[in-house]
Amino acid sequence: MTLVVFLHLSMRLDGEEGVWMRMKSCKEVERLLSGKFGHMLARMAAWRSLVPVSWRLCCREVSSTQKIGHENGQYFATRRWYSQPWTAPYDAGQPTSESHPQMLSGDELFPGISLRDFKERRTALRSRLPTESMVILSAASVKQMTDVVPYPFRQDADYLYYTGSQQPEGIAVLYDDADLCMFMPNWDPERETWNGKLAGPDEASRVFGADVTHSLRRLRKVLPDIIRRAKTVFCDLGSLTPVVAELEAFQSALQQGRVRSLNRYSHQQRWVKSPSELNLMREAASITCKAVKRSMQASRAWQHEHLLAATVEYECKRRGAQQMAFPSVVGGGANGSIVHYSRHDKKIDNEALVLMDVGCEYHGYVSDMTRTWPPCGYFTDAKKQVYTIILDVMKECFKMCRPGVTLSQIHSRSVALLWEGLLKLGLVTGPFDLFKFYSFNRTQIGHYLGMDVHDCSTVSLDRPLQPGVVITIEPGLYIPAKQTIPEKFRGIGIRIEDEVLITATGYEILTAEAPKEIEEIEQFLAQSPNDNDLTEKPSLFC
Repeated sequence: MTLVVFLHLSMRLDGEEGVWMRMKSCKEVERLLSGKFGHMLARMAAWRSLVPVSWRLCCREVSSTQKIGHENGQYFATRRWYSQPWTAPYDAGQPTSESHPQMLSGDELFPGISLRDFKERRTALRSRLPTESMVILSAASVKQMTDVVPYPFRQDADYLYYTGSQQPEGIAVLYDDADLCMFMPNWDPERETWNGKLAGPDEASRVFGADVTHSLRRLRKVLPDIIRRAKTVFCDLGSLTPVVAELEAFQSALQQGRVRSLNRYSHQQRWVKSPSELNLMREAASITCKAVKRSMQASRAWQHEHLLAATVEYECKRRGAQQMAFPSVVGGGANGSIVHYSRHDKKIDNEALVLMDVGCEYHGYVSDMTRTWPPCGYFTDAKKQVYTIILDVMKECFKMCRPGVTLSQIHSRSVALLWEGLLKLGLVTGPFDLFKFYSFNRTQIGHYLGMDVHDCSTVSLDRPLQPGVVITIEPGLYIPAKQTIPEKFRGIGIRIEDEVLITATGYEILTAEAPKEIEEIEQFLAQSPNDNDLTEKPSLFC
């Protein structure tokens, strides 16, 4: 095997001469360096330290070539001149327009969301808070699966929303003297060797637009004084990192009643999505719809929960999703009646239904949708009856999706309609009975959606919806496999879920791309899995 070795030898400060050698074995390298040529290299090596590293490895021109040695021209010396500095590709620990120009442009931290947008978010938050107050935001920490194996990292939603940083361990502070002060992890070359680049104070300023930056090792010296000067400290106590919570100044503020929950303000701000956020949510919804459609086609041949779960997750990620939004729910037959079923260890019986509740995360924003279908390609009469009732309830709920209506009102309407459906099926009798209803459905009709799956949890379900709010509508019936249930209905679990954007005039269904009408599903399942809409190229964002 031919061994190629590059030795760069500095001869002058405005350029550099290099020696290129080609040889067949390491012994030849030793022989070459032990002779007169080796002495020359030793004399020239002293100059190498005078040339900055950034000037090396940037060959612009080959000016001369001559043979060294006499054995078949094995060794060649080449003088190479350098006309401009060489710098490594910029790495901020996450995508930037410099490192990922195919994904981001300018000062964007997410597609369509720039530094200016993050600054406007912080300004809007400060305008909601009392004067002379401060905000402390903690990045999520890395959770360990075992002593050396971490769980996949997911950033805290508030920290991500106000800073744009997708990396762990940072602390962001907003106060009167700084729009954004960031305490970033200490540089650890050993850690970088194992885990890669992690943004530090320089990146906090250059990438995230921080006015003031510090290393985390200075937090105990700098942050206490800021806390003492603030009349009110806003933070999320549930996610606050111990390094802040254990500070004497913070404990004192807590005892004095100066610490308040930030969620009340941040959730209200995040509740209504901007056009740029909605673009990301539309893309997340589209990715999930395509993945579900591919899984529906695959189910004709792969009638096993595990294979379908693997298919939908692969299809999401190959289309650009960074990760799944939650553990995928893929339940065949009676497992579809388990709301958060995730074992995925059963074969799907012939004529059984499969319920797939999945969502992906795309640049910080998530999707959440559910489809139920028969892998065999057709609905039996009993399953068609149940499915039709749920689909009709969903359509009635869509009619209520408009500004001024609350999720609680939509839920109440859905319960009444589902009860009527249960009466029609003969599964219940008499007036409404909440205990009986709970045996068929214990879930809410929907929830808010955004950076988290159950987004903005402190916003009441009784709050009137506004344009820009995204919710889910997900009616379902989960019929237990009991002897008191007619045999044809036993173990049927059906849920249909769509993402719905509230608009000024009504609503927009973000997940309409995936079929949900019975005729549409059966026709789609009859198609070839090699159709063009299922074989598009992977996303450039992968």
